[in-house]
Amino acid sequence: MDGTVEGFRYGAVTPVAAYLMACLGGALGLRCIVRSLLNAQSWKAGWLALGAASIGCGIWTMHFIAMIGFHVEETRVRYDAATTVLSLVVAVVVTGVGVFIVGYRGTGGATLAVAGVVTGLGVAVMHYLGMAAMRLNGDIGYDPLGVTLSVLIAIAAATAALWAAVTVRGLWTSLGASLVMGVAVSGMHYTGMAAVSVHVHDTTGGTWAGESPLSLLLPMLLGPVVFLLLAGVVVMFDPLLVLGERPSAPHPVTTGANSVPAPRGSRHDSVSPARRR
Repeated sequence: MDGTVEGFRYGAVTPVAAYLMACLGGALGLRCIVRSLLNAQSWKAGWLALGAASIGCGIWTMHFIAMIGFHVEETRVRYDAATTVLSLVVAVVVTGVGVFIVGYRGTGGATLAVAGVVTGLGVAVMHYLGMAAMRLNGDIGYDPLGVTLSVLIAIAAATAALWAAVTVRGLWTSLGASLVMGVAVSGMHYTGMAAVSVHVHDTTGGTWAGESPLSLLLPMLLGPVVFLLLAGVVVMFDPLLVLGERPSAPHPVTTGANSVPAPRGSRHDSVSPARRR
């Protein structure tokens, strides 16, 4: 029999919380990538890695917060812990591939297209790998059209995010880009969920292995959320990250032990100290 699938068991709580986490991860990731580009002397690889981890954790957290609201009326839903953790690794790694490509090679047409496709496909793989972690007394089916549309949305969202990461500099424009990115990632998730159907084997329960959503997902979500909060602290206490501007060149100082000489022939060089006295 066909199961009754519900994606908003707790009303607007899970979609709103999921969207906010996607925005937080996107905002932190964008600022970290900007930081790696503003100062050539900074640890570029480290900032790019932090940005990729922030975006990946934000996307993964968004997915599983939204999945807390997923419910099938005729059967309980459980999750396999190993597959759930694997989906987090995939989210961070594939985001890192795209971020490092544009971080080191820029946003040329071909480079951006390759990075966007790789990252978008990785996000889609993370989503459907997370779905594969579900254990229920039935079979999960997917509408091919809905799956294809969700993958295209993931690629478009990833490409736009990577373009914004190396193009947008200002703090407020980055925040605006992260809000759009959150909409795109959430849209990809719920488009994929709209393609889901469940064929329930029977209504007597079942003895499949796995943990309940609240007992597994809530503790697992704590780690990425704490990581995002710590990344936020790093961003807040770095002035260059907040302002999104290159430090201006220091003005020449004409007094003191560390003075910088004025160019020869300038007004300050034309009169010697002895003459001034």
